Amino acid sequence: MAIDTTLLISPAAMGRIDSDAARSGIDSYGLMEAAGAHVAACVLSGYPGICRAVVVCGPGNNGGDGHVAARLLADNGVPVLRIGMAPKFGGDAYRAHCACDQELRNFADWQPAEGDVIVDALFGAGLDRPVEGEFAVLIERVVRSGLPVVAVDLPSGVSGRTGRPTGPCLEAVHTVTFAALKPGHLLMPGRALCGEVHVCDIGIPARLIVSDEPVWRNHDGLYHDHLPASSASRHKYSRGHLVVFAGPLISGGAARLSAAAGLHAGAGLVSLATPPGAVLSQANHLTAIMQRSVGDADALAEWLEDGRLSAFVLGPGFGNAERARQYCGLLAGTGRPVVLDADGLSAFAVAQSELAGLFKGDTRLMITPHEGEFRRLFPDLTDDDNFSKIDRALAAARRLNAIVLYKGTDTVIAAPDGRAAVNADAPSWLATAGSGDVLAGLAGSLLAQGMPGFEAGCAAVAMHGATARRLGPGMTAEDLAARIGGTTSDLR
Repeated sequence: MAIDTTLLISPAAMGRIDSDAARSGIDSYGLMEAAGAHVAACVLSGYPGICRAVVVCGPGNNGGDGHVAARLLADNGVPVLRIGMAPKFGGDAYRAHCACDQELRNFADWQPAEGDVIVDALFGAGLDRPVEGEFAVLIERVVRSGLPVVAVDLPSGVSGRTGRPTGPCLEAVHTVTFAALKPGHLLMPGRALCGEVHVCDIGIPARLIVSDEPVWRNHDGLYHDHLPASSASRHKYSRGHLVVFAGPLISGGAARLSAAAGLHAGAGLVSLATPPGAVLSQANHLTAIMQRSVGDADALAEWLEDGRLSAFVLGPGFGNAERARQYCGLLAGTGRPVVLDADGLSAFAVAQSELAGLFKGDTRLMITPHEGEFRRLFPDLTDDDNFSKIDRALAAARRLNAIVLYKGTDTVIAAPDGRAAVNADAPSWLATAGSGDVLAGLAGSLLAQGMPGFEAGCAAVAMHGATARRLGPGMTAEDLAARIGGTTSDLR
């Protein structure tokens, strides 16, 4: 059976799936045998010259998978040292322990040796509290040894729900998980601590691998059917008119990056709304992008009477917080999509309730905060360590009735209706000045072309990362904006 690697299942939901599988008549010990076999196979394929497998078993079912793996590795001629705690009498883990001929030794009996490969079967994705006592001591010994680790389900000490270490934790070269990805496999720093993740089929039917939480790894199935269509009958206005607001003379580059990205992403027209004092300076840098001199709220209100203006980006290099709030109020009244980024977000750090009151009814607002901007805008959400990045993004989306693009190496796209996606393939060189401005313009362009908000957010983040991967290290934001069009064409 092909595994769906796009659905993210929380540890709590995975526990219910395991229970449902057992109640449906599936042999739960057979599932454990299959899980342990996948772990053993990963060790054998990844380390064909292995000198010794040190299988570290915890007291629960994760340890049970380890007991199975230890037995199968030994059956394949690998020297095995099995250390850990014996499981409680009865249950699948105890059965797996008894079926393994290798003596179960104490943690202290292990002395690191060159050529050891550690199989981490201490705790799985469900652990959401700090590892303590002898378990913590062992984890610290493994970390100091520098030996390679193959983790079962998730490296011990990493929360499967948040991706954050709960205390001492291991870093794996390979992580073998079962049935579905968990949020902790994609959210940072969990994704980095997992190494290469192998999602394995252990025999749980696809009909049972479901969750009440619509959370996915970002993938083209979330947005492909909503991408703007190419048609010979389309003209520039039918492809949308995107407006990007520019700031004072000194900070005009950020808005130009957004506007360029919007144009290359397919908007039929893109205009910079520029303060009168910066119009001539901006004109030196623009060709296909148009300009409109907008000096105050009255001038903006007059322009907004043009119903052909399709979507707006406010914030990159804008500068004036009071004017940003004033303009945002006018834009909200148009009923058309608005992307708030950078200074547009910072303007509402002291007026979050004002922003929450502007966009009622249909979801027309998209915000694109990086970590610092999110903390300034939602300090109460970021102060709670029990919240994962997904939790925080969803809470912000509901509070503002907005699509949230919570940026980072693990950008989360969230909608007020509870949908969320985690992007997991952005390259490290995307962390460069101006790349966020490009993302705002790209998202604004897709909204101007008629894409729904959540789907536009998922597509924009995916295109952003895909273009950066094409360009490679050394890429600049100007390169990124200019090459968006090729990625857009490929996705279509």
